[in-house]
Amino acid sequence: MNNSIRVALADDHVFVRDGIKSLLETEENIIVVGEATDGLEALKIVEESKPDLLIVDIRMPHLTGIEVVEKLRAKENPIKVIMLSMHESEEYVLKSIKAGADGYLLKGSSKEEFLKALHTVANGGKYFTGDISSILINQLSNSSAPEHKNNLEDEVAITKREKEILTLLLSGKGNKEIAEALNISKRTAEVHRFNLMKKLKVKNLMELSNKVTEYSLL
Repeated sequence: MNNSIRVALADDHVFVRDGIKSLLETEENIIVVGEATDGLEALKIVEESKPDLLIVDIRMPHLTGIEVVEKLRAKENPIKVIMLSMHESEEYVLKSIKAGADGYLLKGSSKEEFLKALHTVANGGKYFTGDISSILINQLSNSSAPEHKNNLEDEVAITKREKEILTLLLSGKGNKEIAEALNISKRTAEVHRFNLMKKLKVKNLMELSNKVTEYSLL
């Protein structure tokens, strides 16, 4: 299957790995190519098996999930990474994003959400579960002015509202969900989305995600 998504799992609890593996093996286009019990093993499996996506527990022996992501990004490894955690902690979420994670899932997520997150991230998007989008929006709203702006942000003058829209878009939300989250009309959400993508000169969510990562817009 040429279009299969090759996945590696890293969690020090065997029952968690077995549960995720059983879930993923029900999908025809997903192949589990390796399992790790700690952060060092995770790096080794990524190097040897070259999976498309790594699902990694945030708290593991030797190296945490965050440290694993940091080391992968330091080597400019383009692998997609979803962080798995029992904690909907603002600190963990923000550290994961800063390290370069593409998604953040709670261990109690449903099968449907788990698979949605996996496919979203594998296709170049971002996915942050449950109320984590609210955490990101609150962080943007409460943060003081940045120490410095990058050239792109200076050029396009992204507003606070547009950053909120951007955060929700990259977490996999549609126009209706964005409207509900921000208490605006669906039409207003559509207009914000159109204007934002036009301003950033992108045509789809994958290009949007790449530009956000390249210029650290969030």
